[in-house]
Amino acid sequence: MRQLILMAALVFVALVTPAYGKTSHHEAVVAEPFLELHTGPGRGFPVFHVVDRGEQIDVLKRRTDWFQVRTQKGVEGWVKLDQMAETLDTAGRPTALDDPTEDDYVGRRWEVGLQLGDLDGANVISLYGGYHFTRNLSTELHVGAVTGDYSSGWLATADIVHQPFPEWRVSPYAMLGTGVLHISPQATLVQSQDRTDQVGHVGLGLRMYATRRFMFRAEYSSYLTFTSSNDNQELDEWQAGFAFFF
Repeated sequence: MRQLILMAALVFVALVTPAYGKTSHHEAVVAEPFLELHTGPGRGFPVFHVVDRGEQIDVLKRRTDWFQVRTQKGVEGWVKLDQMAETLDTAGRPTALDDPTEDDYVGRRWEVGLQLGDLDGANVISLYGGYHFTRNLSTELHVGAVTGDYSSGWLATADIVHQPFPEWRVSPYAMLGTGVLHISPQATLVQSQDRTDQVGHVGLGLRMYATRRFMFRAEYSSYLTFTSSNDNQELDEWQAGFAFFF
């Protein structure tokens, strides 16, 4: 199961990476007295070239708040977002930088995230993916690895999520779902039989729009485990983490 979580984490990174290295090839004209080109995408990289007002540049790539550009003479460098915001397109209009906004957050369709937390005293790390049918209603699939002092296992759930105030920057939501919990006790224990039980849960949480395509979320869930011995158990889970939406 840990290998599955690792693979899912790699998928999460692959989905998030385009936000840091998005290809965006178009032309712009320098409207300020000059444009400073850095050797790399960061203030720690030195300025090695200056582009004068009126010169045309090709915008090649974006990495967070930095844009890789090429001058008409073939010089390539990196420009800070605040300077790029002052450039114009070839029609004389402000250059469109395609910055995600809170409106994009409210109208998102997909989101993927990574969360850490506690499941009744055991450590849990989980990955999830969600699809929004409407601004208020979405479905999510969660898969997590559970590690305790005397046992380990995994938890997989499918949830329905209702967000009554999606336009709020900090917005509450409620969850209702079902799934499967698998527990493997340590081999040194006298009773070390693996268990796989169905679970149902309800939960409450908060989403907070952070910046660009990222948000923070924290949640509490109350689980009811349906065991084969009819000795149902209640479990409490607290989780928090970051998510990427698109």
